[in-house]
Amino acid sequence: MTPLPRPDDRPLTNIRVLDVASFVAAPMAAMWLADFGADVVKVEHPRGDMVRSWGSTKDGVPLFWKVLSRNKKSVTLDLHKPKGQALLKRLVEKADVLVENFRTGTMAAWGLDYPHLAEVNPRLVMLSITAFGQYGPYSHRAGFGTLAEAMSGYANVTGEPDGPPLLPGFPLADAVAGLCGAYEVMVALHERDTRTGRGQWIDLALYEPLMTMLGHQFIDYDQLGLVAERMGSRLPFAAPRNTFRTKDGRWIAISSSSQSVFERTCRAISRPDLITDVRFADNPARTRNHEVIDGILAEWIGAHTADDVLTVLNEAGAAAAPVYDVRDVFRDPHFEARQNIVTIPDAELGDVRMQNVAGRLSRTPGRIDHAGPRLGEHTATIYGHLLGLTEADLEALRREQVI
Repeated sequence: MTPLPRPDDRPLTNIRVLDVASFVAAPMAAMWLADFGADVVKVEHPRGDMVRSWGSTKDGVPLFWKVLSRNKKSVTLDLHKPKGQALLKRLVEKADVLVENFRTGTMAAWGLDYPHLAEVNPRLVMLSITAFGQYGPYSHRAGFGTLAEAMSGYANVTGEPDGPPLLPGFPLADAVAGLCGAYEVMVALHERDTRTGRGQWIDLALYEPLMTMLGHQFIDYDQLGLVAERMGSRLPFAAPRNTFRTKDGRWIAISSSSQSVFERTCRAISRPDLITDVRFADNPARTRNHEVIDGILAEWIGAHTADDVLTVLNEAGAAAAPVYDVRDVFRDPHFEARQNIVTIPDAELGDVRMQNVAGRLSRTPGRIDHAGPRLGEHTATIYGHLLGLTEADLEALRREQVI
């Protein structure tokens, strides 16, 4: 039996998390906690989390899984079975946090809802991420991040004015909800450890964080009756802000929201006269005349190569950046210097590269110890060390397909 790893100096090493979720949002919340040292136990159905069958594979090994389940341990457990439910409760006794995203009512039907689990462990913080939350007219609907992106208002403002609403090419709502969920777990843990000593239940709907991130749109509608529309890459309150194609066919993103940056941009393209032009005198004026200023920039940028454009604008202190694809991200020297892409050894794939922990704590930084584990890789270790189950106990559970 492999011994449990010794604690390290990351800030969450005293926190144990049970990740009984699937797909992306709640598991991503657990990933953020694991990045900073939380002992995250991924509780999977013996068939495996469905994310193991998502996306690309190499030699049969799921690649997205390697990122989403990094730093986690994997145990198997069938929560549909009474013995599986009983075993989870024993794990809950030794946990600080449980994250789940079963359809509303599922955990209650198993006797694993928060009131029941809080009886087992009153200090437990439980995060439930569902499509529409635990109450309300839609609470029992099935749903994924796609529905959140549609109904939050995000898709309606994404795309070109004369085109259809666009959904993102990655699970945006799930990722944002995962980050928000991790934050709210930390809020609940702080309250528990500094005030009451008691855990609590976090009810988070997938659409809610994305709705919050849409910012001004809701108060604009409330106070002015304004309904945001698709504007391509423009913003309704800042100009110039757009993407522009260069002479050599690459794309450059420019933002000149502040007056000083706009003036630097004008001087960089040898058009200081634009600074005193009444059409561009300030940001509101430029917003009203966005087509004109965008046209001027498009003409200048279109006459130069991307390297020349970026050199001129960056040397002038303007705000410009190339539009990257993932290949560009991997070879960018700034990202390399900050180790935004890190190499992790993996028993199945050898070395793998993935996004590093976001943010740097000066004394207790996060890190990635290992990529996503094999299915059930830590079953014997966790059940043996934490719960005291013997190999005979485990074999009996395997025969009954509980683990």
